Amino acid sequence: MCELNAIVIKGDERKTIMESVTKMIVEGDSIQLYGIFGEKETIKGSIKEVDFSKGETIILGK
Repeated sequence: MCELNAIVIKGDERKTIMESVTKMIVEGDSIQLYGIFGEKETIKGSIKEVDFSKGETIILGK
């Protein structure tokens, strides 16, 4: 299985908000993140990049 770390960038700040993300659902400007253990996080923003070689997704936060 392929999991990603979700990283939010706001200005100069870069913060990991969830590790081992297995599912992302985008609805408008909201992104729902689901973790490997069933945890859920919703964040406002847009996906800038998904890099499977680094195991991360970059989200531009609002």
